[in-house]
Amino acid sequence: MSLLQVENLTKNYGSNTVVNNVSFTIEPFTSTALIGPNGAGKTTTMSMITGLLHPSSGKVMIEGCKDIREAIGFLPQYPQFFPWLSALEYVEMVANLSGVAAKEIRSRSMKTLEYVGLGKVVHKKTSTFSGGMKQRLGIAQAIVHEPKLLLLDEPVSALDPIGRQEVMDLLKEIQQETTILYSTHILHDAEKMTDQVLFLKEGKLVEQGSLTDIQQKYAESKYLIQFASEKSATSFCKSMNRNLEQQGVYVYVDVSEQFPSISAVMQQLLTIQADIVKVERVVASLDQIFMKVAGVSEAI
Repeated sequence: MSLLQVENLTKNYGSNTVVNNVSFTIEPFTSTALIGPNGAGKTTTMSMITGLLHPSSGKVMIEGCKDIREAIGFLPQYPQFFPWLSALEYVEMVANLSGVAAKEIRSRSMKTLEYVGLGKVVHKKTSTFSGGMKQRLGIAQAIVHEPKLLLLDEPVSALDPIGRQEVMDLLKEIQQETTILYSTHILHDAEKMTDQVLFLKEGKLVEQGSLTDIQQKYAESKYLIQFASEKSATSFCKSMNRNLEQQGVYVYVDVSEQFPSISAVMQQLLTIQADIVKVERVVASLDQIFMKVAGVSEAI
């Protein structure tokens, strides 16, 4: 049974529809990426799911919860912290507001800060924290009450590459214990941990599905052939009487333009007794798929 059900979610500001009839479900212990360009409605959708913004129509349901706020943890795109509080004081405050039992607040807060990698700085003021440390603190306050669903709005957009990798690794670990929905436009990072992708464009959900299914749907007609040696790859290219893209031991073959089918390519490989390592279809990246969905014709 789905953990999260979003049905016909819509948000209007006067005559302007920011989110238009969006519906999707999320299964427990999965990671879902809400993808779209700036202005696509990602933050508005996240805000309606959290209850921070009231939808014009539609509904949000979490399995077994009458009040969804009891089941969620939320990290906004630009988290704000009280600079005079230490990391421990801040997380303890959030734990108290989230309903954690008084006798458990200190131990739960310490355990959570240790978990996100801030165990050595629990007594330092948040005003002294770097961007990466603040993001870890933001995740800590979002999970201290052990939510069923963790929502993250652009969790790595403001971080440098090292910080992004560290946070993505942390989120993959957190996914073992909870369900994650996060918005992002950094698609390379999303590929590393996403089970399901939701593409928003101008407030509408224009594509959705598992990462594997989406990649297969938008797979290119190119195949990558890896040879045992560069000499074998070069010999194959010369035997084809066509211009083939070669990079060392790798040769790219476009079936739609150069051959009627992959079977024809395999037959030629057998004919010349090529020394091959593998043949595989080129899978589109999330960046390429996003550009295709967004209507940028030169993307794929």
